[in-house]
Amino acid sequence: MMANLFSIFEPTSSIFNISMNWMSTLLGLMFIPYLYWASPSRWSLLWSKLTLTLHKEFKALLTQSHLGVSTLFVSMFTLILFNNFLGLLPYVFTSSSHMVMTLALSLPLWVTLMVFGWMNHTQHMFAHLVPQGTPSVLMPFMVLIESISNIIRPGTLAVRLAANMIAGHLLLTLLGGVGPSLSLSILSLLIFSQILLLILESAVAIIQSYVFAVLSTLYTSEIN
Repeated sequence: MMANLFSIFEPTSSIFNISMNWMSTLLGLMFIPYLYWASPSRWSLLWSKLTLTLHKEFKALLTQSHLGVSTLFVSMFTLILFNNFLGLLPYVFTSSSHMVMTLALSLPLWVTLMVFGWMNHTQHMFAHLVPQGTPSVLMPFMVLIESISNIIRPGTLAVRLAANMIAGHLLLTLLGGVGPSLSLSILSLLIFSQILLLILESAVAIIQSYVFAVLSTLYTSEIN
């Protein structure tokens, strides 16, 4: 029995005090190698077309000096997508619902962009702090606001992904917990609503992966 509602997100499986739940993050690698030796299937062709489409879209958002970075964001999209979908399977730990993982993706990226931008494009970074046409009286406030909005970017990326994954899983858990106490007719309605929620969670898994990758691309395009 759960000690509290959020205990479903706690990594509890371990061997020699080493948490094994985080191994679910690597399960996506099991689906990759067959693409290199098996004959092309509809799924592999669909995935190849999807990655090419993402490459073109990310390239359109990036400047000429950052075109090669689109591979990084496609890989990030793939990693988050695999983890979001694997978290929907029963008894599979949802690693993307933890700030440990989401911050590990957003924080190093933001720090790298900041270090690169301030070292190589210092004047351009200062220009971003004061939007064009700002009155002189409001400039100190705009610098403060822009600085705060820039600093909280990795936190907002991490919280957005984790919160969306937690919200759907909590709703599924809450509805599933009342199942044994319901009559057969209401139980069938509950199962139907759970299926609809599972479809919605699948859409959320794709959307949140895309949003994370696109926002990271937009933050990179500002460093030029």
